Amino acid sequence: MSLFQSFFSNLAYVLPALPSNFLLGVLVVILFAVLSVLSGKIDVPGGLTGGLLAFCLFLGGGFLLMGYLFLFFIAGSAASAFKIGEKQKLGLAEKNKGKRSYNNALANAGVAAIFGILCWADPNSFDMFHLMLAASFASAASDTFSSELGNYFGKNYYNIITLKPDERGLDGVVSLEGTLAGVVGSVLISLYFYIVNGRLLAALIVLLAGIFGNFTDSVLGATLQKREWLNNDTVNFANTLLASLFAMLLYNIVA
Repeated sequence: MSLFQSFFSNLAYVLPALPSNFLLGVLVVILFAVLSVLSGKIDVPGGLTGGLLAFCLFLGGGFLLMGYLFLFFIAGSAASAFKIGEKQKLGLAEKNKGKRSYNNALANAGVAAIFGILCWADPNSFDMFHLMLAASFASAASDTFSSELGNYFGKNYYNIITLKPDERGLDGVVSLEGTLAGVVGSVLISLYFYIVNGRLLAALIVLLAGIFGNFTDSVLGATLQKREWLNNDTVNFANTLLASLFAMLLYNIVA
């Protein structure tokens, strides 16, 4: 046996097992990256990053975990594209006509990718890491729906800290309509979690964690982001991380 063969033979004993349909998963990841770029919703660096994140999720739980990213990408893109022309006129649309890049992908799905790797590395803790992964996506979806739909449908806007009327589109400014839209985003992810997991209590925890993450996003936006201590991407990463930790804490209390 050559040194090269010996290295990879020994590596197989150290690394966790790969999914049985590994090659098919790699093809799907590549296809996802290519189609996401061709859709015009994300640029090439963003598509490559999204493909890497999808691969991390696939390692942890196959197509089941990849489904969260696909669902979030489709739903989030639809919310961003909704009335994009009118939002651009009002100065409320994302930069570059809503096209995302690598920083957006990492901010919204980076935490989930970490839990995907942890699911792969420690299969015995899969249920908890899966819960935390779903919670991070629920928070990302809730925040996306709130900002993209709330800025269009909202009637009255308030600062999340002072509860005084404020200007829509500003960091930490919320509306009733946007808050409800955020709940819908969290419901979407928690419903998928329930379909693939079948545990109602855990699905409710995912739902609550998504709403909690959206709330913390607004608080961070009104405080640290407004003072320029954090930017939008770091706030998004933080809210998904805090949502996952909240889900873990809540599950350990009530389950």
